[in-house]
Amino acid sequence: MSKSKRPASGKASTPSKAPVQSADPGEYELDDALVDKIANLAVELATEDEASPDLPGKQRDLRRMLGKSLRQQQDDVLYEALERARDQEAEAYPYLREMVEEAAEIVFFTRNERSYEVNAFVIPMFVRTTGGLDAGQNFRDTDAFTELTASIKEAQLESADAKVVLVSYAYHLDEIDAITYSHLEAMVRDAFAAMTDKKISETPAINRSMSSWPANRFGADDTAVELRFLLGFTLKTVDDPFYTIPQDEAAMDAYFAVRAQRFQAWSEKVVPLVQRCLVTDGREFDVHFLYQDLFHGGKERGIAEYFMLQMMSELDHGLQESGVAGPQTRAVMGPVHADGDVVLRVNLYGDGDAVVATAEKPLDAARDLQVELDDTCDALLTLGVQSVALAEEFDAGGNAVNVQPYADGN
Repeated sequence: MSKSKRPASGKASTPSKAPVQSADPGEYELDDALVDKIANLAVELATEDEASPDLPGKQRDLRRMLGKSLRQQQDDVLYEALERARDQEAEAYPYLREMVEEAAEIVFFTRNERSYEVNAFVIPMFVRTTGGLDAGQNFRDTDAFTELTASIKEAQLESADAKVVLVSYAYHLDEIDAITYSHLEAMVRDAFAAMTDKKISETPAINRSMSSWPANRFGADDTAVELRFLLGFTLKTVDDPFYTIPQDEAAMDAYFAVRAQRFQAWSEKVVPLVQRCLVTDGREFDVHFLYQDLFHGGKERGIAEYFMLQMMSELDHGLQESGVAGPQTRAVMGPVHADGDVVLRVNLYGDGDAVVATAEKPLDAARDLQVELDDTCDALLTLGVQSVALAEEFDAGGNAVNVQPYADGN
């Protein structure tokens, strides 16, 4: 996920790569002038003085262009603008990406002279079962699903005055990753219509987001740990005080600490409900929830944890294959550049320069690199390695270049 690449339309992409998909020539011709206009404005805004009197007007112009592109389902415009912004100014890419994500996952509406917003959120969860999840058992217990939906407000994760709906489906990462910006915006509009108009029964964009799970690759007796996402929507008034975040730093920290406590309490309480939604044959079941977040933030959190677990599993497997214990090794991590993408490689060395285990995971350009490195270092220390070092890079021959001892936060 090192680039904001367009997911394959109608087909889930693999977690490690979301290939660029060009627009069907029959749909529309890429508006190159609009792409440049969005990218150039993002570069201006990312580098503009926050005190500039022109800032609010330029931000409104950018939001207007993004909203129009989303409604016209011009995903290629948005993905291409992100790439051009990246090429011009490093700070412009994360700035524009945040703006696009926000425009897709938070949509504003006016009805009866009141202003509303609908948010798309996800709750990533790692589900552990014996034998793996069975698509045929996915959300068959309607009573459990009804209770699970109601639990969101009961736990005060959302306002008592808001409307909350969950999709009765456990999304696979491939399905979540296949949802483009304009598709998500259309899903939010589906949700608004369903929550406000009793005559509306069809939600085509939401229905289209559910494809199918990959084939179960686990044996009947295997312990399987799988990433799934609960997807939901919240309808609320824009002035609901429940969502007002304090400006004071200490009060802000307290606000989010309380919310985290509520989520923790909720996550412990709903395990039996989620089990009834996902497993109907009484098999062993456990679930670990990450956190409720807006769609893209939750997706990134799930992906980051997924790749971290995958990396650690590969390293552990390498140690077992080599017969070397973690405390007998030292770790070196560093970037590898290939075909425009960047991955983080970790090598575990035994005696001398012999590599006894190696693994790689994608680096997300929008995620703070320092956080990525700190998290990886913390995970490596759980293996008992003697030390962790940082390489400037791994060259084409696989050699670590300019290796220095690593300390968290440095």
